[in-house]
Amino acid sequence: MSTAASSLLRPRDGDALRSELRRTASHAQVPVVFAGEVKSGHLHLSEFLGTRTNGLAGVVVPPRAGLGGRALDEARPVTVADYGSASSITHHFDRPVLGEGLRSILAVPVVVGGAARAVLYGAVRERIQFGDRAVNAFVHAATRLASEITVRDEVDRRVAMLGYLTSDTKEPIATTEVREVHAELRALAQDVDDAELQQHLRALSDRLASALVGKSPSDTEVTLSTRETDVLSYVALGCSNAEIARRLAVGPETVKSYLRSTMNKLDVHSRHEAVTVARKLGLLP
Repeated sequence: MSTAASSLLRPRDGDALRSELRRTASHAQVPVVFAGEVKSGHLHLSEFLGTRTNGLAGVVVPPRAGLGGRALDEARPVTVADYGSASSITHHFDRPVLGEGLRSILAVPVVVGGAARAVLYGAVRERIQFGDRAVNAFVHAATRLASEITVRDEVDRRVAMLGYLTSDTKEPIATTEVREVHAELRALAQDVDDAELQQHLRALSDRLASALVGKSPSDTEVTLSTRETDVLSYVALGCSNAEIARRLAVGPETVKSYLRSTMNKLDVHSRHEAVTVARKLGLLP
């Protein structure tokens, strides 16, 4: 799949960044928070809460420049108690930072695969030492975002690997691979906290089913719950109840319960029949 198509499938990381920034501002009880994504090796400041001017909007921070550039380069949290007089950083951005009246600043990178993908900032307009509560809030936020971006990267990798048609041969992708990715997308959906991303992952799995079968789940009156579809997608791969329970982090009896419910809805009497009918109805690829 082309980069353009993949970018359309991926929810905007900036939305997740903005949401996490609001959450962190509340937990850390820091008056000014801002953040930006890393693009082409440079940090682009784009999200702000509590600022009084527009001086920092659109600032691009290269590695090693200023506090954020140092956090970006070292891939670890960095803090200064008095930005204007700090000797541990360069002063490329004194005008917008001091123009905002900021003195004590904390910068925490969101590290994925050893590289910073975003940086979160907390700041106050007086000279202080950041306490454990504030630092921990930002570190936890960065960890959550790193996990979220890791999931999104994996989805992009899987979708790019699949495509609906290969770019060179224009031949259909392998049916088995589609079914495996369908199950993995549904498993990934349950592992993320972002409701929007969960919905997006499940919508992608539905698209895979529709593309392979030629009909949409909306074309049938049978409606399977999210969990019933999750379980059946692994049954379709030949997984045992114990294996499905492990992959979905539920008990084996729970798997049996979902499977019984699914068979009742599909009016079948075996796992194999359930998969066969679900595929005919466009509920599975």
